[in-house]
Amino acid sequence: MKKIKVIEYSGYRVNERPVRFFLEGKELKVEEIIDRWYGEEYDYFKVKADDGNVYILKWHRKEDFWSIH
Repeated sequence: MKKIKVIEYSGYRVNERPVRFFLEGKELKVEEIIDRWYGEEYDYFKVKADDGNVYILKWHRKEDFWSIH
């Protein structure tokens, strides 16, 4: 698990979906949310970034931080 900074869209709920994230000094824009699923303590987002790669971002609701897997 690696903690990362994520800029998220907050609409009707907090941290509704990631918009951008920072990885190894680079800012990446989320071009597409491929999938999302919700656990008891975590929200997961499978995203395609503007670098062409696919990432899984995880928001830890209780501790309020993001990580990448």
